[in-house]
Amino acid sequence: MYNPNNPELKSWVEVPEGSDFPIQNLPFGVFKTEYLEAGAGIAIGDYVLDLVFIQEHGYLDGLGLPNGIFNQPFLNDFIGLGRSKTSEVRTKISQLLEENCGDLRDNKADKTLALIPMEEVEMLLPIQVRDYTDFYSSEQHAFNVGSMFRDPKNALMPNWKHIPVGYHGRASSIIASGTPITRPNGQTKEDNQDSPVFGPTKRLDFELEMAFITCKSNELGEAITIDNAEDYIFGMVLFNDWSARDIQKWEYVPLGPFLAKNFASSISPWIVTLDALEPFRIPGPQQDPEVLDYLKYEGDKNFDINLDVFIEPDGAEETKVSSSNFKFMYWNIAQQLAHHTVNGCNINVGDMYGSGTISGETPDSYGSMLELAWKGTKPLKMSDGSERKFILDNDTVIMRGYGEKNGVRVGFGEVKTKVKPAKQ
Repeated sequence: MYNPNNPELKSWVEVPEGSDFPIQNLPFGVFKTEYLEAGAGIAIGDYVLDLVFIQEHGYLDGLGLPNGIFNQPFLNDFIGLGRSKTSEVRTKISQLLEENCGDLRDNKADKTLALIPMEEVEMLLPIQVRDYTDFYSSEQHAFNVGSMFRDPKNALMPNWKHIPVGYHGRASSIIASGTPITRPNGQTKEDNQDSPVFGPTKRLDFELEMAFITCKSNELGEAITIDNAEDYIFGMVLFNDWSARDIQKWEYVPLGPFLAKNFASSISPWIVTLDALEPFRIPGPQQDPEVLDYLKYEGDKNFDINLDVFIEPDGAEETKVSSSNFKFMYWNIAQQLAHHTVNGCNINVGDMYGSGTISGETPDSYGSMLELAWKGTKPLKMSDGSERKFILDNDTVIMRGYGEKNGVRVGFGEVKTKVKPAKQ
């Protein structure tokens, strides 16, 4: 049986050394060009394969796909066909791009139109996000924040190792990589002040996260079990959940994040399928105390995905500030979705679920400036000699991620966002 994850596979499309997008990946996204309206594509090397063209010219015949399924500004209808069908499409595309297949390779006219150089495309938000949940599932991150604002002995709240803690965020402000954000205004109150003041946040922060996207709905009142949770998950993206720490500190009691989080969350444009991530599964951490039955799982549910964060001051070279890994998650994606729906909450196709900030055990693997600069007490040196306690105006934050095994690199590309000054 053909295995699209086979590390021996090669494509007739040239894939540069170190590319995030070999034939073993084939992530889905939405793009447009000067001549083409928004439609679905797949990344291969330095090219985008135009799925609208591929379907219209018969290369996907026999899969039973609805007409025009890719000729849409979002992937919701496509991923809503279910993982079985989307896996078939990925396998068919893999076979089409495999080095020994001449169907498209040897049709010069079709090949020229179907493969578009990446520098000629604009990547768009791939999903119409109807709802968004953010979790808080990295133990080291929770410990670091708890240590800062309480004490190390009581860093984790009593519920933290019993439930995947989360909150509902703002879907309308999820944006694609390359879209700049504006520094948010809000209320802040320093410890030495009697009353709050209004103005731009002084402690703008990134949060290094990943997010999964659901491809199936459940009925209101119907829980998704831990055993079938992954049937509902299409794939994952890199996720920068921007945060205004000073606004958050003042507002979060008693109901949690609000204006400090809802002004923007940035995602990478390519959705790497759960199918492509299969080779990178690893065991998760030992969960102690033992979780309740509905959260117990079998098999490897964590993923070994390297994650790097860079800050690029205006006019200067980027500086790497963090190297982390998605494997550090205490609560895995299946547990998150099972917990999310155990009360009967209904989810929809295209909903997005952030992992929460991903921090490792060493200071260089922390996933936010709050931790990396430890509340501003340990500023980070940039390539131009300047220092950062938090993110400044005109800084660009870049996140990149990839898994690597058996000589194959499966990556997410990047999520890149520039910060514009606050509006007065």
